[in-house]
Amino acid sequence: MNGRHTTVTAFDFSGIAVRAAETDATARIPSQNWKDLVDSGYLRLFSPREIGGLGADPLTQTAAMEALARACPGTYWSATVSALLCVKLISAYADPRTHDRLIRPLLSGERLACFAVAETTAGSDSGTIRTTVRAAGPGGGFVIRGEKSRITNAPNADLAVVLARRERLAGDDGPAWCLAFVDLHQPGVSRYEIPRMGLRGMPWGGLVLDDAHIAPTDLVPVPIEELAETMAWGWLKNSFAAIGVAESALAAATRHALERVSFGRPLAHMEGVQAQLAQSRAQIDATRLLARRAACERAAGRSARDLIAMLKIYATEMAVEVAARAVQIHGATGVTHGHEVERLYRDAQMNVIGGFTSNRLREQAAEGLGLGPAVFRAFDWVAPAGLGHDPAGLDGFPRPAAAA
Repeated sequence: MNGRHTTVTAFDFSGIAVRAAETDATARIPSQNWKDLVDSGYLRLFSPREIGGLGADPLTQTAAMEALARACPGTYWSATVSALLCVKLISAYADPRTHDRLIRPLLSGERLACFAVAETTAGSDSGTIRTTVRAAGPGGGFVIRGEKSRITNAPNADLAVVLARRERLAGDDGPAWCLAFVDLHQPGVSRYEIPRMGLRGMPWGGLVLDDAHIAPTDLVPVPIEELAETMAWGWLKNSFAAIGVAESALAAATRHALERVSFGRPLAHMEGVQAQLAQSRAQIDATRLLARRAACERAAGRSARDLIAMLKIYATEMAVEVAARAVQIHGATGVTHGHEVERLYRDAQMNVIGGFTSNRLREQAAEGLGLGPAVFRAFDWVAPAGLGHDPAGLDGFPRPAAAA
């Protein structure tokens, strides 16, 4: 693929696929993977031409995402967080001319970015985030302090797009939240890696920001409600990761079912195995249709947050089911460390948790039905039923009146 084309229908990531087991085993993305991504144009697919992208149509984008996720989920996560999610956040809320210096190196593969939201004690609930930006004083600019944890690309990113609270002085009635574009190669930044169950090739860990500097142009106040619209690109990323994992798991299960002979016949001739494979095929194809619809809606500039939220729930949990069936069809081989379906099952679980938990997305879907927010209110279930009163003090249940 070269820069003259905006639409491509086939992507060859076979080299990345060959190295997928090595990527998982060593917990490192091989440098050749990045070269292959740059040569394919993958990093530039999601951005318009005016900022250095290829302006590919949404179906081309989704085909590329699925192809890379099938080849190596860890490589897919690392590359797509940087080239899709982080670039979308920068271009949506900052001045593309001012921040061309940040965007173009990400699209060319010269630099890598991470989106830092979660903290050691904060996940999907933004209200628990404590990372704060404040004015630096006479020197100008701003400084940021806090710790971000469980962040894709944190151990080796060059740039962090950080969601933080904004210290507001008297008279400042702007948004309480901001996006800070933080150069990670400066004093005041340290990082660490976190071991994990799946997506082992993906760099994953934490950032400790101890009064790291932020240029005045690299701080963008953003209403938290508005930010959720752009963050939905991350949910879409997870969904295509899930589709790719599910396709790989189904392909592995189908090959094994055709090759393995048991009780005088291939597993593929057994009705129970056929039903499992057919169920997986139906679920994957249905998910892909929903995902393509969501991508087209989002690329057209329409709000598809609720649709993508429901997609993320269904796609990621579907992939776990498909991977579990693949393990079952392989039997003991499927739970052997280093086997393809064992690796895919671990990767599938990570997509459910990453980006935004399914439980919280279900609450959002319920709110979209007009049910209102999920709010806790204390309620005494016991007293109205007459339970909890034990005159005899024996077992917590009321005693019947003595017989006359």
